[in-house]
Amino acid sequence: MPIDASSTAAAILPIVGGPANVTSVAHCMTRLRLRLADPSLVDREALRALPGVLGIVADDDTCQVVLGPGVVTRVTAEFERLATSQVPTAQEPTTPDGAAPDRAAVAPAAQGPAAQGVEPPPARKARGATPLKAVLRRLAAVFVPLIPALIGCGILAGLNGLLVNTGLLPGLTPALAAVAAAFMALIAVFVGHNTAKEFGGTPVLGGAVAAIVVYPGVAKVTAFGVTLSPGQGGVLGALAAALLATYVEKTCRGRVPETLDVLLTPALTVLVAGLGTLYGIMYAAGAVSTAIGTAANWLLATTGAFAGLVLGGLFLPLVMLGLHQALIPIHTTLIEQQGYTVLLPVLAMAGAGQVGAAVAVYVRLRHDVSLGASLRTTIRSALPAGLLGVGEPLIYGVSLPLGRPFLTACTGGAAGGAFVGFFAMLGDKVGASAIGPSGWALFPLLAGNHGPGTTAAIYAGGLATGYAVGFAATYVFGGVTAAVAAQRAHSS
Repeated sequence: MPIDASSTAAAILPIVGGPANVTSVAHCMTRLRLRLADPSLVDREALRALPGVLGIVADDDTCQVVLGPGVVTRVTAEFERLATSQVPTAQEPTTPDGAAPDRAAVAPAAQGPAAQGVEPPPARKARGATPLKAVLRRLAAVFVPLIPALIGCGILAGLNGLLVNTGLLPGLTPALAAVAAAFMALIAVFVGHNTAKEFGGTPVLGGAVAAIVVYPGVAKVTAFGVTLSPGQGGVLGALAAALLATYVEKTCRGRVPETLDVLLTPALTVLVAGLGTLYGIMYAAGAVSTAIGTAANWLLATTGAFAGLVLGGLFLPLVMLGLHQALIPIHTTLIEQQGYTVLLPVLAMAGAGQVGAAVAVYVRLRHDVSLGASLRTTIRSALPAGLLGVGEPLIYGVSLPLGRPFLTACTGGAAGGAFVGFFAMLGDKVGASAIGPSGWALFPLLAGNHGPGTTAAIYAGGLATGYAVGFAATYVFGGVTAAVAAQRAHSS
């Protein structure tokens, strides 16, 4: 039965503390991502019990509600509408340049406890908050909104490559190439915009400074005795440039006279951060980006099977904690450099192990109708999404609540990762031209160095290995019947 987005959003809002507690709203492929003024107001058990909620990931001031693909987009739109409409509008806030900001973005935050002069207790703010978690959360906030465009353009790039290789529709391929490549050519601008927005600067100034990274005219600039090239530093350079712009802007805001603020602050921000980008950031970020590409290639070419085993085995816990989004800058850097990321197909094997484990649970419970009927229904409904690479329904609905099947699913992911990594050691690279999908959905985005047939065959072999090992490990060592019985006794 389809989930009603309006009623789901209306049910979630009071459980997370109401509109006054919500400071920002966003979503990724499967999760509604809420930043909260006081996370202690969230009733986690009530949130988990809502129909359609597959799980939650709560950490310091962030709450992620797992809803699944498609559903999350509709629920997010309704949630933003409800959160905004229920906030009093006594005074319209303004941006530093005097313009009225987007109400959907600022209204909930403007009415939060901090805006009312009530600061959350230090214990609440510090609980679970670590510098690493804060950095990962903010990186996700910068890059997650870009995923739909990365997916769309990646699929079109794959389609265009297929048409070029087969010689079909030669008159269309140049136009299709332009449509597919334009976003990647200017992705630095979007990264800069989102970075400034996330860190409290003016988004358009962050985008303006980040645009320097991809401007063709930088080819006339020499830094450290080396002539710069457009795109040098990539998304990492854009991220650093926008951070510098935000710092310069905030410094200017408190020092420039108000009468001159609208003129001097933007000019000084672009000038100082722009020169810093040209004469420092692009060179340094270019070196880091090159090192990332070299390290990824070396890792798989030299220790491919072991590296694949580790990466495939650890990815499900990262997904469970919501930390997998922090890998987006690395994937994006590899795509910019090489045309594809060699890490994503390896990490996608974790989903294969999860699918194999879920099928094993289903088979184990086939003769115990009273004990496993509900769980088998959950598996049947979540399995299609799992095959397409959306693992949260199976993680939160099946393997994680049972305990040991989650570990055996990781074993399947490790085996599939080792399979793909082994072929990387033999010189057969398997990569993805875009990020976001995995499982079967990744086939249209596959790219490699030995043709589409070889690339698809290796990836399919990895999936089959992950399915088989995840199934076998769970069937033999998963302790499924005992885990389900214990879960049932606990819930009753």
